[in-house]
Amino acid sequence: MERLFIDLNDNSYMISIDRGLLGNLQDFLGEGDRWVIVTDENVDVLYGQKLMQLLKDRKVEKIVIPSGEGSKNLQTVEYLLKTMLEYGLTRRSKVIALGGGVVGDIAGFCASIYMRGIPFIQVPTTLLAQVDSSVGGKTGVNMPQGKNIVGSFYQPQTVVIDVETLSTLSKRELISGIGEVIKYGIIYDYNFLEYINKNLSKLFALEEEVIIKVIKRCCEIKAEVVSKDEKEEGLRKILNYGHTIGHALETATHYKNYTHGEAVLIGMYYEALMAKKLGYIDESYYKQISETIRKTGISLEIYRTPLPVLIDCMMKDKKNKDGKISFILPEGKGKVTEVLLTREEIISIA
Repeated sequence: MERLFIDLNDNSYMISIDRGLLGNLQDFLGEGDRWVIVTDENVDVLYGQKLMQLLKDRKVEKIVIPSGEGSKNLQTVEYLLKTMLEYGLTRRSKVIALGGGVVGDIAGFCASIYMRGIPFIQVPTTLLAQVDSSVGGKTGVNMPQGKNIVGSFYQPQTVVIDVETLSTLSKRELISGIGEVIKYGIIYDYNFLEYINKNLSKLFALEEEVIIKVIKRCCEIKAEVVSKDEKEEGLRKILNYGHTIGHALETATHYKNYTHGEAVLIGMYYEALMAKKLGYIDESYYKQISETIRKTGISLEIYRTPLPVLIDCMMKDKKNKDGKISFILPEGKGKVTEVLLTREEIISIA
């Protein structure tokens, strides 16, 4: 089993990575008076009953929400909080977030505000969640005006990554996770980017040695970044590469046309193109980034979303400054920088 320690002083925790960890989940729960598993309809079919049976000797309840980004809203938060109260959860109780990024984000947010905060455990079941959203303590929900507008920084008690859950994912869901994997190579570790290029087919095939190495390295990079900047006041912003355009795409299409990972992959491609046009990277590195993204098989066409609409959505991004839109753009191999652009500047380079 691979283990990583996330050093955040009083908020520190361990990430455990291996095959078959779901079957040993009771070893990671710690002390408590009650536990509630928050999951979605798809994951519940696969693992819900299995875990309830496994944890039958503890006081465990389960709450199931509809699958998909459409559930990540304040209405679902209210439903979860009411149900947690009905189940009698106290300050000694714990939330188990079992699922992908939507489940982790909303379950973590509810844990952060229930009785002013109770512990929660991340058990991510998608590649996207395992390499990104389950690590770092960002929780929250979407509003019609934008993605993750309401939320909190709230670290999990522990993260349990069972790579066996990836075998149930569709190719589309794998592509979504691989987008975030590629991002880490571009923003932080050029050697890792080259490793991904060399082993992309093995990654899609979920070869155990490769998948565990990739997940561990992604978690290491995020841990290094988050330990230096837990609340995104500086360095942590580099994790937003691809997200300015990606979040705008999700918002403009009402979270219906793209998965989060697909939107970020498209955002990474166009933000690399912006970096080339602005002179931050040369043609050769731009081609390497774009070819790596294209090798995932994703379509990079943006359908029925005019540029003015995308810019309107970007203007509402919480990371903007002084009326300018914040982009994280590549500026060298394994390096990125923040660039602030006006609406007019974006139109001029589009």
